[in-house]
This record gives sequence, structure tokens and C-alpha cells, in this order.
Amino acid sequence: MSETMRAVWIDGKDEIAVREVPVPEVSDGEVRVRVTHVGICGSDLHYFFDGANGEYVVREPLIPGHELSGTVDHDPSGRFATGTPVTVHPARFGTEVHGTAGQPHLWPNGSYLGSASTWPHTQGAMSELLIVRQEMIRVLPETLPVSRAVLAEPLGVALHAATRAGDLAGARVLVSGAGPIGLLALVAAKARGAAHVTVSDVLTEPLQRATALGADATVQVTAEALRPESFDVVLECSGATVAISAAGVAVRRRGTVVQVGMVPNEPRPVNLAPFISKEVTLLGAFRFLDEIDEAVQILDAQPEIESVVTHILPAADARHAFEVARDSRVSGKVVVDMKQGE
Repeated sequence: MSETMRAVWIDGKDEIAVREVPVPEVSDGEVRVRVTHVGICGSDLHYFFDGANGEYVVREPLIPGHELSGTVDHDPSGRFATGTPVTVHPARFGTEVHGTAGQPHLWPNGSYLGSASTWPHTQGAMSELLIVRQEMIRVLPETLPVSRAVLAEPLGVALHAATRAGDLAGARVLVSGAGPIGLLALVAAKARGAAHVTVSDVLTEPLQRATALGADATVQVTAEALRPESFDVVLECSGATVAISAAGVAVRRRGTVVQVGMVPNEPRPVNLAPFISKEVTLLGAFRFLDEIDEAVQILDAQPEIESVVTHILPAADARHAFEVARDSRVSGKVVVDMKQGE
């Protein structure tokens, strides 16, 4: 094995480069993964195009990426054989605080791959080799291709949103926003037993992807209004304040809205009147706990979910990959292939 490896670095706003760096050494309790696929997430886009994701500013060069799949390169313990196909739970949990028992994804002082929330930053997966703790490894079923398994982390996010919503059996669900997380929220709602799932967006192209993935109905909100009080649950995946306000109108009395899409860490106008008058439950959803395990099983059973991935581009074209990922008219999930160019 060479003594260096390729990695994609975000150095700040609009600054991205592929550089050779030393191969990381493995310590006790760790596994080195040979990364094959890395999905580009909304947080990655913010780090590149804005130089920050909410309050988390890129203060040193950052390797992005927390959605990944690949194979085991080296496990000193011998528990995982070299070549074993895997995905990775990207979190290292922090310290429990009051009210968070059994919910370590909410504990402070943890870390997440490819995040500027820590100092030094937690370097991410967009590199040929990655060191993770042994408990972060998830072995893939023999029938699940590593190319599809790159969706395990974002599907875990969508499933956690469904968990927050409660029992979806027989529910009428609205998924607001048909980006990659919205498409996977559609998958999650169906998997949890929703009777009818409508997907809304401002653009026609994402809605076409939702229809192909099994949405029962779609609404282009620039041309058609959502019907008031038509849904038991809204999974709001866009993060747009106008969409949050619209969710309060679309949900039924005593229905539930789960806010999945991230919003800026600053005051933004939202119309709360319908939430109050209808006694709507408004819940936040942040990352996930262990839903990545359910995600792996769903991805194995439903090959059609791979259609969420619309582009697979080589690491050498990382800038172009980020530009494509930002344009939801042309792309769903964009994946960087770390194998290309070897």
C-alpha cells in the first residue's frame, strides 16, 4: 500500500482541492476502511458554497462527507476481515445530560464525520482511507451492493424522522421537499406503513423523481396550494420557512409536523398561528440513533431506492460534483466515487 492517499479538502468558501496526505495508522479499537462511495449532503454543500453550515464555520481545511460505503482495509483485532463490505455510523457520542437518557445522538461533546462543529474539525469520509471506531462499522448483507449502501446514512436520517412522528400505520403523510432527504423520507414513511404519501416541492424535476419512487401524489407548490388539514403527519424536509408555515396549514388538527430540514441558526419568520389553533405537535429531528441498521435492511430489500442516486462522479471532479449536487433540477443524490482515478 502506498504511504499516501487522496482526499478532498474544503479550505473555505468556494475553495476545494484534492491532495495527497499520509495514510492514517490504525490504533486499538479502530478499523481502517477503504472508502469507495461518498454521498454529498446538504451540510457538505454549505461548507463549500458558504464556508459554514449554520453556526459551524470552516476554520481549517476540512475533509467533507459522512455518507459512505466501502470495504474493510485493516482491522488489527481481526474481527472484520479485509475486504468486508461495510457502511459506517458516522457519530461518536458525547456525554449524557439531563433528559437525554437512551438518546446519545443528542449528547453534547460528540462528533460527526466531516463536521466543523468540533475543534479540531472532525475529518470526513471523502478520502481513500478512513479510520473509524470498531462500533461504528456496519457490515452489509451479501446481496446489498456498496454503491447502494451509500444511502444508509441519509435513509437513517429519514427513518429517525419517521420515528419521531410516531405510529405511521395507515397515516396520510406529506413530505415537504423532494430533495434526497425528502425522497428517502418518502421511502421511510412507506416502510413504516403510511397509507398515502404526498410529496411537495417548488420544482417539477424533483417531483418526477418522487413519482418514480412511489409517491401517491405530488404537489408543485408554486402552481397548486396544499389542501388545508389534509395530512396526519408532515415530514418537513426543505428547511424553507415558507414551507414550515405551509406545513402548519396542511396538517390536520392535533396532527404532527416533524422538522427534518435544517434551518439557519438565526430568527426567521414562521406563521405559528395554525400550530396553536389546531394544537399541532411540532417536533425536531436531528440525525439518528440506530436507524441506520433498519436502513441497511430496507436498502437490501428494495433495489429501486438506488434511483435516488442520479450522479456518480470521480473525486478528481469534486468541484463539479458539488456544483451538480446544488442544482436540484438536474440531480438527486450525487455520489463521489473514490475508486475512479486509482
